[in-house]
Amino acid sequence: MAAKTFVKDATLAWREIQEIHVKDSSTWRAVQEAYVNDNGTWRQVFVAYQEPASFTTVSSVGSNAYVVPQGANAIFFEYAFGGGGGGQRGADYDKAGGESAGGGGGSGARVNNKAWSVTEGETITIVIGGGGAAGTGVYSGSSGAGGNTTITGSSAGLLGVFSGGGGASCSGGGVQGPLRSNSAGGGGAATNVAGGVTGTTNAGTVIGSGSHNNGAAGGAGGNCGGDNCLINGSAGAPQSSPGGGSGGAGGTNSSIGQPGGLGAGGGGGAGQISYNPSLGGGSTPGGPGGNGRASFKFVRIV
Repeated sequence: MAAKTFVKDATLAWREIQEIHVKDSSTWRAVQEAYVNDNGTWRQVFVAYQEPASFTTVSSVGSNAYVVPQGANAIFFEYAFGGGGGGQRGADYDKAGGESAGGGGGSGARVNNKAWSVTEGETITIVIGGGGAAGTGVYSGSSGAGGNTTITGSSAGLLGVFSGGGGASCSGGGVQGPLRSNSAGGGGAATNVAGGVTGTTNAGTVIGSGSHNNGAAGGAGGNCGGDNCLINGSAGAPQSSPGGGSGGAGGTNSSIGQPGGLGAGGGGGAGQISYNPSLGGGSTPGGPGGNGRASFKFVRIV
């Protein structure tokens, strides 16, 4: 725990010191740490800001608010990313000359190792996007897109929008044909990303410019030729950020499309499986996308 330093003012009241400055030649400089010699032992009596040893993980979908602590002047994100898109259901037909596999959902956009300037006392709101729902339409329909993860300061303004991955979809099919068209969920886009701040913190953490990237598209799904052909669903796109998860696996003859991991797309469903009511009949459902997440800490760059 950081040491606290107090001085007695003119009214004889003890007041905690928030900042210490020393004059270096003709330049006043802020002191980051101060020590006193206690009978031969140096003891810390002041630190401008005590940087946390670990990052704070934000996983609750929706709005999460944090107040910038005294002494901090930047917020440093290890990562933040949007939710993954859902995978689309597979399809079976009545002698239409083929069967259909569902496309996989896209992954959310991301930011990594980036810091922004903030002001002590302001509120930073981190909205975490949820994963998109799996698509249930057999011959036409769309899966849900992942939710956006956004970072906003009450004084700093909008710092970045990291959109969720798109949901897979299908269209134009009918029980006796034609075979449907299948589309993958696209990757989310990183937009409105404010310029960051670089430097070294008073704890020695080196902060570079970081990066932000769009998400990736899921597998496209498709159709196989011939009645009663089996076609497995396509996988969802993985989340490439640290803290992210794997894309959901596509459905098979014995499994449904799997949910995406954190920030990743859900897998698409398979077409014309051996009939199994517990798996959805003659085709399998797709999987939902994974929720977004963020990891950050407040720091003091000197």
